[in-house]
Amino acid sequence: MTTTETPAGLERLAELDPVFAQMTGATAKYVRAIPELTDREKTFLCVTADVCQASLGLAFAAHVRAGLAAGVSTADVRELLRFVSYDCGYHAATAGIERLAELETQLGLPRPAAEPLAAELLSTGPEAAPSPLPDQVRARLTELDPHFTGYFDLQSRMRTGHGPGTLTERERGLVSLSVDVHYQTLADTFRTHVGRALRGGASPEDVRAALRFNAQFGVTRAWHAWEALPGILA
Repeated sequence: MTTTETPAGLERLAELDPVFAQMTGATAKYVRAIPELTDREKTFLCVTADVCQASLGLAFAAHVRAGLAAGVSTADVRELLRFVSYDCGYHAATAGIERLAELETQLGLPRPAAEPLAAELLSTGPEAAPSPLPDQVRARLTELDPHFTGYFDLQSRMRTGHGPGTLTERERGLVSLSVDVHYQTLADTFRTHVGRALRGGASPEDVRAALRFNAQFGVTRAWHAWEALPGILA
């Protein structure tokens, strides 16, 4: 369950270009066999790639449909988009939310409800909740710019909690390091996000599996990530 390899997706692609559909199907079969990642994680990595690369047409629809078939609800995808907007940008995530809402309408799915965030998570004043940023990350940001640090504090507060309907720490780490692969931000942020995945229970081999899976979204970008990873894991 990866790119456009669902039967309907491949049939539609074959109408556009039958040879390209063959190539897509063979690629999807190869990466789908990666055993270290769950179907839910594969769905999240696919949708993250779609949003980061503004690929919200046939591929995005196929990824959402494949996720639904694997038990990943549109509420799960919405939670992913809320989370990933931190790194890919709110403008990009907005386009993903808009497209997802269109698919919910097309598929006859109800718009999922969500509990509003508490005021202390939305505040940047004295009444704000404590920043959940790791001390070493916050110190590094403070060296760069206090206002930028405040922005990170706000974004981190709004993404606290790992209860029902939210992403696990492992999922957040794998998604975030994938954003780094797409944008080629393979220094401090890549190191931080790999660390998040490891803290969340991912093994080094699981992190490598995420890079293997991301090869389908741009092999040269994945290559650069492979070159950066050994120094981080060491």
